[in-house]
Amino acid sequence: MSSVRKVITGATIVNEGSIYSGDVFITNDKIERIVPESAEYKPNYSGYEIINASGLYLLPGVIDDQVHFRDPGLTYKGDIYTESRAAVAGGTTSFMDMPNTIPNCLTQELLEEKYLQASENSIANYSFYMGASNDNLSEIVKTNPKTVCGIKVFMGASTGNMLVDDEETLKGIFSSAPTLVAVHCEDESTIVNNNAKYLAEYGDEAPTNIHPLIRSAEACYLSSSKAVKLADKYGTRLHILHLTTEREMSLFSNELPLSEKKITAEVCVHHLWFSSDDYNRKGNFIKWNPAIKSETDRNALIAAVKEDKIDVIATDHAPHTLDEKQKNYFKAPSGGPMVQHSLAAVLELYHKGIFELTTVVEKMCHNPAVLFSINKRGFIREGYFADLVLVDLNNENKVSREDLMYKCGWSPMEGETFHSKIISTIVNGNVVYDNGKINNNFKAKRLEFNR
Repeated sequence: MSSVRKVITGATIVNEGSIYSGDVFITNDKIERIVPESAEYKPNYSGYEIINASGLYLLPGVIDDQVHFRDPGLTYKGDIYTESRAAVAGGTTSFMDMPNTIPNCLTQELLEEKYLQASENSIANYSFYMGASNDNLSEIVKTNPKTVCGIKVFMGASTGNMLVDDEETLKGIFSSAPTLVAVHCEDESTIVNNNAKYLAEYGDEAPTNIHPLIRSAEACYLSSSKAVKLADKYGTRLHILHLTTEREMSLFSNELPLSEKKITAEVCVHHLWFSSDDYNRKGNFIKWNPAIKSETDRNALIAAVKEDKIDVIATDHAPHTLDEKQKNYFKAPSGGPMVQHSLAAVLELYHKGIFELTTVVEKMCHNPAVLFSINKRGFIREGYFADLVLVDLNNENKVSREDLMYKCGWSPMEGETFHSKIISTIVNGNVVYDNGKINNNFKAKRLEFNR
């Protein structure tokens, strides 16, 4: 079979702390050659399909380490087919999906069924977490660290049988997990008590702005500090997901390079974008677990990203239907869609002078690859998979419902104006998204890990 060759010409490349103009040559699914504009020789484009990227910025594809694509069992909210297409429309080329589906992904057999489903339907590269419960340690230890991104532990309420609150089980997981352990940290007893208090006070008239009082900063810190203590005791490779509070930042360090850290941290786009001040205008559409908290907490998260205490920016993409979200506070589910707008939203923080452009790429592209030891992805390097995104940094656009690709059909970002637009997304050398159009004749790949 003959080679498929492309060359992206005239792009401004953002990669590994540098910004420069150049050409990127692609053969089949890999980056063959990178030629900076400053090179002493003129490259030969003969035999290559030319992608003219003049005026555009070329970034590595985003790797999202936390999504809920709702497949299987909750596919009326979203599924691998629809949400992977929304992902590439937003510049995300690889995702890692959570196990709290129906059935809960608590056996190796169920885990492999999800991989089979993705191999048939996903347009973005994929991996799936093995789920943990109070009684499936024998299945957890079978997890292959080379082909599975990690073990997911809910140290706070979740769907079905996935709250892990048994002390002996937690010790077993932290001491014997064969790969990275990713945790959702909220103290369940604190939340239960707070919920009872506010339910008695407000009943069906409860406003959404009580959410960070119920799922409080105290609940977060109690649980995340416990996870850190367990990891320190057992030498666990621990990754704490969707951090939300200033106090929790004291648990993390920037003294080691990421490749040497045993305990790492993630923040989500909505916790960087919104604060508790936004509940009055957005209501349940920004009801997530853990809760969006104060402006002080948001600023602390931003500072921690800059200081390298927080290593990764992800989405916790978790769609629900519009009808579900329009129920009263206590009945409306937590979570919302985000993958189509995650890169544009964080780039907006660049436009506002909050983050450097190289920081955006580091936290959304490079660091997930390093943190999870993903094989040959996350960087624009010769010999790496050609997972790339072309962005126009000077294209003002307003998020509108008619442009959404989410199956749920709504977004918490509706009405927001961004100054960057995703133009094209390339996965394994294939243009899968281009100016609003999806290439449906493409199947992505399972992520592999160098562990």
